[in-house]
Amino acid sequence: MKRLILYRLAMALPLLILVSMLTFVLVSLSPGDAARTILGSNATPEQYAALREALGLNDPVLVRYWHWLVGAFEGDLGRSLINGQPVLTAVTQRLGPTVSLVSLTMVVTVVFGLILGIAGAVFGGRLGRIVDLLSLFGMAVPNFVLGVCLTAIFAVMFRLLPPGGYVAPDVSLLGWARSMILPVVCLSFFAVGILAQQVKASFSDALQSEYTFNLIANGFSRRSIIFKHALKNSALPILASVGVIFSAMLSGTVLVESLFYIPGLGSLAVMATAGSDLPIVQGVAVIFTLAVVIANFLLDLAYGALNPKLRTAEA
Repeated sequence: MKRLILYRLAMALPLLILVSMLTFVLVSLSPGDAARTILGSNATPEQYAALREALGLNDPVLVRYWHWLVGAFEGDLGRSLINGQPVLTAVTQRLGPTVSLVSLTMVVTVVFGLILGIAGAVFGGRLGRIVDLLSLFGMAVPNFVLGVCLTAIFAVMFRLLPPGGYVAPDVSLLGWARSMILPVVCLSFFAVGILAQQVKASFSDALQSEYTFNLIANGFSRRSIIFKHALKNSALPILASVGVIFSAMLSGTVLVESLFYIPGLGSLAVMATAGSDLPIVQGVAVIFTLAVVIANFLLDLAYGALNPKLRTAEA
């Protein structure tokens, strides 16, 4: 287990470098020009050329990436090409809404995914088919379609919830909760379906195993078998699904935050990409990658806690 953790930590830095390099190169090659965004369409060619030179946009892509990488190792992710704001400051200002959205979405996903999956596996029959249908529906409906429908129904038609925006919890806890309902439902809808299906499959296998039949023969209660033995035996594949869902959820924040006007990292990345503000895009990509690395590290610790074999493994 220790070697596995050390291996994960050793792989974290090369992964961050690889993701940052790919992001830098792809955004640099994409259409758009930060100098043109700053000056507008009425600037003279001389002004445009001078600004590109001042911003360092005339240097080769790999040279510019190397300069960024050296600064990153010194704790400096650069400055926005549009307004000159430090990237770390811009990311920190936008971090709270994204953390709120992702945290609440993960809680909703785990709670409802477990409830639906366990119920579908334990009771089976019509309830199991309903869980399958809900899972299929959740995985089939795109986020933007669901978001538009939710806004039209609950914000426009019945006016029960705000159509968008974000209220910080230190400003109004109730306002924060109301502003989070629609985005959380929109982002968690597909995740609940995926997790419920995985939980249902894992639980069904656990309940139909020879080990479970032995427990029933020895007089163990149904509740003990479901929540103690079956849940523990199916925990590893469920944790693996949670890790995949978390990674997909981070990318989903880009669309959901833009749809509901949430000033988080996802919407920041969209605006920065539209303005060819490479340092901002780079900073958001690094933060998202770091979040995935940390989540996978915590999952490895959870694997070790649930599986004693991993704690003594040499790999």
